[in-house]
Amino acid sequence: MKTAYRLRVVAFVVAVATVVASAGLLAPTASAAVPLGGGAGIVVDGSYCTLGTIGHDHTGDLVGFTAGHCGGPGAGVVAEGADNHSPVGAVAAVGDGMDYSVIKFDPAKVTPIANFAGFVINGIGPDPAWHQPACKLGAATGDFCSGIGSLPSPRPRISMSAPFQPGDDGGPVTSDNLLIGMIISGMFVPGDLLGAPSHQFANLTKFSAILDDVNTKGGPGAGFSPTPA
Repeated sequence: MKTAYRLRVVAFVVAVATVVASAGLLAPTASAAVPLGGGAGIVVDGSYCTLGTIGHDHTGDLVGFTAGHCGGPGAGVVAEGADNHSPVGAVAAVGDGMDYSVIKFDPAKVTPIANFAGFVINGIGPDPAWHQPACKLGAATGDFCSGIGSLPSPRPRISMSAPFQPGDDGGPVTSDNLLIGMIISGMFVPGDLLGAPSHQFANLTKFSAILDDVNTKGGPGAGFSPTPA
């Protein structure tokens, strides 16, 4: 992660946690709840990844989404910037054939927010169109805006022109502050002899496809709705 961006995120987490604690929203003996939203750095079973979004499912459980290859069912989830290294949740389900996982958070340890470090998720948007403006937030490379770089298709995976490094896995992609996808990997295309510049792409899964999958299964994450702004 870029040093300046990491310092900004850690400072943001500490500041919000301090406000929550001082407002008397927690029991006097409890540690301050960690503010988490789409774009927050998380560690899943030792793998550095990014939280795609957070909210509640149809049962009322506090849940979030990240890349499925970050950790399997039961893997503990630790929040970056927390004052300790104890888990704030665990992976409850992983998509079969789709690279996503559902995290069930402990509501006593996590404060869900829709605006994490200036990156707003104010709902779920429709599938994006080719060249549609989009922004991503990854814990490794920070925020970046460009456009959708692959043609629309029934397939769940598309791409956007954006930097990617390990740790961005699971990060949110939005358009007009509405969640449209989740980062799963990256790709580098070198320049050619005709003068075309090199490009970096972030590959993502349409969030509508993820929701369709969890809703069909009816387990953790089904009926998900992100925390409103």
